[in-house]
Amino acid sequence: MNRLDVHLSQVSQVTNIPRSKTENTAQNTSVSAANFRDILGSKMPVQFSKHATLRLDSRNISLTNDQMERVADGIGKASDKGIRDSLVLVDDIALLINVKSRTVITAMSQENENVFSNIDGAVIV
Repeated sequence: MNRLDVHLSQVSQVTNIPRSKTENTAQNTSVSAANFRDILGSKMPVQFSKHATLRLDSRNISLTNDQMERVADGIGKASDKGIRDSLVLVDDIALLINVKSRTVITAMSQENENVFSNIDGAVIV
């Protein structure tokens, strides 16, 4: 046996791993990553910029716990789609959100006509 034959036999031994083990590992990794992403997304709080807090106060807008959960869900959906800056509509409240930082930039009620710019997606929850 020459060196090439020995090397090829070693390669075939290494690459002769049963498929079920590698497939199970890949499946477990993807399931773990998905679960981690879901847990992380649902536990990270939604933050409000100083500007958004002032707008909420001046416009007498308040969000219930249910609405806050829906906003967090909307941010998760926007993140899954690769949206960076999103308009999230929850009931009659419009929120402009930086998705990466999970920060509400500004807020308004939908009672008046509004124009939204510098967004790359919208989520209705």
